[in-house]
Amino acid sequence: MIARAAAAVAALLLSGCAAFFTPPQTAALQASPPPDLPPRAERAEVPFFPQTRDHCGPAALATVLADIGLPADPDRLADAVFLPSRGGSLQLEMLGGARRQGAVATRLPRELEAVLREVAAGQAVVVLQNLGLDWLPRWHYAVVVGYDLAEREVVLRSGDTQRATLPLRTFEYTWARGGRWAIAVLPPERLPATATEADALEAAIGFERAAPPARAALAYRSLLARWPANLLAGIGLGNTLNAAGDAAGAQAAFAAVAERHDSAVAWNNLARLRLAAGDRAGARTAAERAVRRAEAAEPAWRDAAHATLAAADESR
Repeated sequence: MIARAAAAVAALLLSGCAAFFTPPQTAALQASPPPDLPPRAERAEVPFFPQTRDHCGPAALATVLADIGLPADPDRLADAVFLPSRGGSLQLEMLGGARRQGAVATRLPRELEAVLREVAAGQAVVVLQNLGLDWLPRWHYAVVVGYDLAEREVVLRSGDTQRATLPLRTFEYTWARGGRWAIAVLPPERLPATATEADALEAAIGFERAAPPARAALAYRSLLARWPANLLAGIGLGNTLNAAGDAAGAQAAFAAVAERHDSAVAWNNLARLRLAAGDRAGARTAAERAVRRAEAAEPAWRDAAHATLAAADESR
């Protein structure tokens, strides 16, 4: 981490790389801009928190949290995500810090176009840059808030500069040296525009570990609105609704998953909920389906399904 991005960028330019070559993703965007990508976008209203020494991670996280209306105190966030022994914040701490504040942090595709599309869709994007060299890294978190394809530049909240601009090619070099890591930090009711199904599911599961069940259920609902056939999201929705005290909603969620996927775990959970609600006949029907599916294709659930069926029989 460094306090001033400009000094590190100057060091990068002195290395000669960014001065003479255009990296591949920038070259592709310049050669053939996607027709549906706006040529320019900037979210000037995104807040700004200048970083203190080595605290670019907390400052970047505060920026995107404040942007979606959540508490954002860089000093308090530093206690949660800054690792003194490492002189900075690791990516896992950044993800966990966002989730503990009530936001879903989703990793984005490692593509420059994805970062620009998120900005065009109204999201600020946290990125990790290496503003030094591969063999002498200077890690730095910044927030992309704008871009201009005609000017070939990106706009960042970075370090102690509220509106820092970088050439697209320089940004791609520094971002690539940081592993092309980028995240969108959003409320559970929203999904990043470019998120993959796998990354959205990983984010929802991570959010569930930190959030109240009712809030976690919102993240699963958002995922299912885009990918209605996602089995694990359907199971997650049922579990979180049940944990939130919404037994009827949980039954509906498990029933939908069970019918769509013939899932042993969904049938078993549905049977348990029906049994708790006094629906013995419905519980036995679901338990029988759970046993049948477990015996045929999901042996890990065989014992649980048989136990649920036995419980349904004993309740008669």
